Amino acid sequence: MAAHRKSAHRKPKQRPFTGPAARTAATLALAGAATATSATGAGAAPAEPAPTAAQVRAKVDRLYHDAEVATEKCNGAKEKEAAATKAVDTLADEAARRTDRLNTARHTLGSMATAQYRTGALDPAVQLALSSDPDTYLERAAQLDRAGDRQTSLLTGIRRQLSGIARVKARADRETEALAARRAELQEHRTAITTKLADARKLLATLTADERAAYERAADAAHGGGPAQADRSATHADRSTARASVAAPDSRAGRAVAFAHGAIGKPYVWGATGPNAFDCSGLTQAAWQAAGVSLPRTTYTQINAGQRVSRSELAPGDLVFFYSGISHVGLYIGGGQMIHAPRPGAPVRIAPIDQMPFAGATRVA
Repeated sequence: MAAHRKSAHRKPKQRPFTGPAARTAATLALAGAATATSATGAGAAPAEPAPTAAQVRAKVDRLYHDAEVATEKCNGAKEKEAAATKAVDTLADEAARRTDRLNTARHTLGSMATAQYRTGALDPAVQLALSSDPDTYLERAAQLDRAGDRQTSLLTGIRRQLSGIARVKARADRETEALAARRAELQEHRTAITTKLADARKLLATLTADERAAYERAADAAHGGGPAQADRSATHADRSTARASVAAPDSRAGRAVAFAHGAIGKPYVWGATGPNAFDCSGLTQAAWQAAGVSLPRTTYTQINAGQRVSRSELAPGDLVFFYSGISHVGLYIGGGQMIHAPRPGAPVRIAPIDQMPFAGATRVA
């Protein structure tokens, strides 16, 4: 009996899992271990290393370049917006003039109708039969016929004017839609510019004072020297303007070069065309405007404003363009040098043309 109770309380012997059961148990064990490891190590993943000063400088340079690309697109969109605004205003003026003419014709027609109502109660044949002076009546009848012809002409004119006004209004509606699209495009480019410049400032703020100074020195070297260099260039420009003007192919090119020399040291401001600040295409446009030549506003339209010349044929006054997207322009002054507005924070200055990717040159016609 005791033996029976002892055997009844004895635990059954556990056998190890084999086959599919063993694989399932192993999988569950591994999953549990992974979960435990993840739970104990949560939040302990190493943070991404901060970008190096060189990486920051590269990103800032890219942002400045992208901002200049957006600036030229913004300049183009601004021109289109101005043209669309002018078209809408012109059509509004035309519609107003046509409406005035229509109202005048309607007033004349109404006066004629009133007069006919007052005098035309009797049939013309009855009026002739009752008239004591047939000759006078016939004369008046001829006048009425002429008035009728005039009335018909007025009606025809009114129909034409109504049709013309409808066409003008339809064109005005289309131009108004185009104007809205141009304004939206302009705002998009302005937002892109301000965003990229703000991102560049944030990145520069992550550098130490020494790293920031090193970046500015490197950027100045790439674009033709810093403010001190700009001051020295301006002094040198006073002595060399006449010499550069003589070397120019004609007097207009000489005046453009002289203007650019006078702009040295003035700040870069995107969208600016002078007289106190410039962007790159604003400077070249203003320089040639001083010579009596009207250039388009943007780099990618200025490149088509004259005769293309090769790099070996460059002469003072030629426009020199950079980057594959034709996003930067300077005014060539001879000796492998140009005057240009480089970027935000860098004033108008003299710089070598071989420190940016050369894309082409144009001699202004």
